[in-house]
Amino acid sequence: MSQLIKVHSYESMGTFDGPGLRYVVFLQGCPFRCKYCANPDTIDAVGESRPTSPDYILEQAVSMKPFFGRRGGITFSGGEPTVQAEALIPLFRRLKDAGIHICVDTNGGIWNRHVEELLRLTDLVLLDVKEFNDERHRHITGRSNEQTLRTARWLEAENRPFWLRYVLVPGLSDAEEDLRALGEHFGACRQIQRVELLPYHTLGVHKYEAMGLKYELEGTRENTPEQLSRAARILGEYFPQLVVNG
Repeated sequence: MSQLIKVHSYESMGTFDGPGLRYVVFLQGCPFRCKYCANPDTIDAVGESRPTSPDYILEQAVSMKPFFGRRGGITFSGGEPTVQAEALIPLFRRLKDAGIHICVDTNGGIWNRHVEELLRLTDLVLLDVKEFNDERHRHITGRSNEQTLRTARWLEAENRPFWLRYVLVPGLSDAEEDLRALGEHFGACRQIQRVELLPYHTLGVHKYEAMGLKYELEGTRENTPEQLSRAARILGEYFPQLVVNG
């Protein structure tokens, strides 16, 4: 019998989580504690999730397939999808049999044999690198970035295509030395198809209030156009495939 999957919510026809139109499945549970997390309600391993049959997710994806076109498909986000890697593997096999393009949006911070098998079944990984400097990464997420960087090396060595995503948080992840270190480390990667510079936003702050939690970046303002263009200019020196989202 297939394991049930802890699903927080869904988005049909999403346009920001991979190429084309995507059916986005937000999963429950994440080992990171990012100070600017837009989905704090997905962090707890159970939280508000609904145990969901893989059959349901497959049926939904297949029903939307006519709208995906050549580029679209399904994206698993969260939370952190690799928390549930073992349960997702059979579903991914069935999705591939159905000819559906699969994306996984991951922080790359978990590694085991189930994660490795899951990523081998994934068509495109959206790798979220929160910060290149490990000390500042620990400050932002509560965890080291060592495994995230190892995951990136594995993707490159195994010829698995991925997008690199980086959130520009004023005062936290916008130092020029860190942006250049990121560029120097990843600039030669052949498997990176796209680099997304994502502006910091406060769209999830109301969730903290509803959950009775303190938002640790209270008072941090969203990026100015000048801050974004400065970061884009620096990263653009290393990544011709750079895109500024938002």
